Amino acid sequence: MKTTRLMAAALLIATFGGMWPLAHAQPSGLGRTDVLQHDLGIAGREVVQARVDFAPGVLAPRHSHPGVEVAYVLEGTIEYQIDGKSPVTLKKGDALFIPDGAVHSAKNVGNGKASELATYFVEKGKPGFVPAR
Repeated sequence: MKTTRLMAAALLIATFGGMWPLAHAQPSGLGRTDVLQHDLGIAGREVVQARVDFAPGVLAPRHSHPGVEVAYVLEGTIEYQIDGKSPVTLKKGDALFIPDGAVHSAKNVGNGKASELATYFVEKGKPGFVPAR
């Protein structure tokens, strides 16, 4: 189990680690398209947007970000699990606020492809994706 977690973490770091700039290798069934990266009017902060596509049944394992995330479901059905809270299932047109540093996961629980627009308001220079332990 520990080896599986380490391998998953390594794959996620290769995919999302140091998110800005982003690595472009993707785990099977999980795709990412960078949309926007721009400085905010707040020193040391930036906004980053990415489209994340999930094949049926695919899980983005537990992780956090150095800032807040707003997830907006573009298509399909995605279940979000924020540590310490009940799971939330969102469909096309639904959105979710994920607090700064909150450990969470997301899984496509629908029958077809699912996609979200992830908008991050984060600290510049920090890794954008931090695997949970």
